[in-house]
Amino acid sequence: MRGITRRGSCAAVLTLLAFGCRPADSLDVRWESQSAHYVTVRDSVRLAVDVNLPPGREVGDAHPALLELTRYGRSREEAGTGQPIPSLGPLDRFFLDHGYVVVKVDARGSGASFGTRPVEYGPEEVRDGYDVVEWVVQQSWSDGTVGAYGTSYSGTTAELLAAVDHPAVKAVVPGWSDFDMYESPARPYGILTTSLISTWSQLVGQMDRNDVEARGRSIRRVDEDSDGSLLAQALKDHEANPDVYESMRSAEYRDDELAGGYTWQQTSPLSWRDDIERSGVPMLVPVSWLDAGTAEGALLRFRHYSNPQNLVVMATSHGGRDNASPYVVSEEPLPPIPSQEELYEMRLAFFDHHLKGAANGVDAWPAIRFWNLGEGVFREEQSWPPPGTVTFSLYPNDGAKLTDDPPTRREGADVYLVDPGVSTGANNRWMAQMGIPILALDDRGEMDDRMLTYTTAPLDEDVQIAGTASLHLQISSDRDDGIVLAYLEDVGPDGRSRYVTEGGLRLIHRKTSPNPFFPDDIPYHSFARADARPMQPGQVETVSFQLQPIAALIRRGHRIRLAIAGADADLFDPIPAEGSAP
Repeated sequence: MRGITRRGSCAAVLTLLAFGCRPADSLDVRWESQSAHYVTVRDSVRLAVDVNLPPGREVGDAHPALLELTRYGRSREEAGTGQPIPSLGPLDRFFLDHGYVVVKVDARGSGASFGTRPVEYGPEEVRDGYDVVEWVVQQSWSDGTVGAYGTSYSGTTAELLAAVDHPAVKAVVPGWSDFDMYESPARPYGILTTSLISTWSQLVGQMDRNDVEARGRSIRRVDEDSDGSLLAQALKDHEANPDVYESMRSAEYRDDELAGGYTWQQTSPLSWRDDIERSGVPMLVPVSWLDAGTAEGALLRFRHYSNPQNLVVMATSHGGRDNASPYVVSEEPLPPIPSQEELYEMRLAFFDHHLKGAANGVDAWPAIRFWNLGEGVFREEQSWPPPGTVTFSLYPNDGAKLTDDPPTRREGADVYLVDPGVSTGANNRWMAQMGIPILALDDRGEMDDRMLTYTTAPLDEDVQIAGTASLHLQISSDRDDGIVLAYLEDVGPDGRSRYVTEGGLRLIHRKTSPNPFFPDDIPYHSFARADARPMQPGQVETVSFQLQPIAALIRRGHRIRLAIAGADADLFDPIPAEGSAP
């Protein structure tokens, strides 16, 4: 794991060697400044678009426009009455109050937009962004400059707007966004996040059907649709949308086809890398260490894309709503750092600089600002991993010890019978994608007792971890498939263990190969069907994988623990489906 030196602490790259949508809070809006239209894109599909003009705008005034392209419904109305329901969140209102036009778009096949959506982030949906921008810059209220912002799904569409390479797009803020859909959030470690995807699929299915009974409200019609006939036609198109859960469940391997004939790679921003880099569009990327695999994607983009980037890595839940650091959070959510208001100001300064030409110091921002768990402060760097990193290895040894000495034992093994009830809890990093807080990772003692654990002696100096750990196991099993999950923990002098990060792998995906996307020394797995192979029962094999990146200061007197499990009961279906495997 890559590390940094601060105030004499021990800097290290730790390679442990053994044998990854909650709706925004609403505010009242001044509806007299909002209008709803259909915009026709190149294949004649009509997209529903809300235009929200700044308060106090004079006729003839032109403003920069900020887009949010969403599949969660651009706005709502009361069922039966057609009365608009205030749908703009505090961030939207904040941008309006600072002189931006806010444009909300229902992605094709969703909301009041026509068309179908065979997959999420499909190529047609991405290309729609160009046509919407082209329409925006032709409006009398537009000054010809456009930015995009969002969180989660709309954070990803904000990044993808850079891929359309429209000259009007000057900056984007992809918040807590997807980067590689297969590895986060759908199938981390090659395993379907059943709890997350099934819940999300049900939610978006209700939205696509305009299920008023389930949702308690209706999709807002465009202004010209006084009798609702156009919305009814659009909903008829949505009937062809596939069940998201079934599509993702059946596409088990990275090269399998999802509904519509697209592979996982074709539906991820990763596949648009050349287009995004060609655009040169600057990015402000807010993300969280403990939010699914969003930090991993953000760091890959930061390290390997040429676009100007400012990366802010927090210890919060999805969207930065709640503090998620296991060093301070227990059973109840706490206020985030930075606050939502501070994040609003950061986004505004970024857009003011790139869309309005404001000389406000944004060009002097550090390239990366990251929260250091355990120390509880932000650190600033210009590159990742931070300068001055070194590498060290820790090895499991006799007596459940984790040491820097290679094991002396040449024969024998530690036997672990998989406990199917081991869990990181229902409020974990992956379910955070549904907008719930991350909780109860500050005392892992009960679960540690149910896992295979190895722990260092108390540290004689601070150890600063900042990077990506890799784990190399020599294991055998009595089954031909299974899951290995690993947790890096900080054990305090009082014996209390705190979750720091995690990693894992489905055993059939254990083959490693060169990374075709990014040069790196971290174990890479293709998750391709041709590379999958069953375990040979009783045969010792090498299983290597990375943990999710993290920055954490492990204090002097604390201990580092590696905990290994074969299940996460609140997230993954068991593999194998029946029985336990040592």
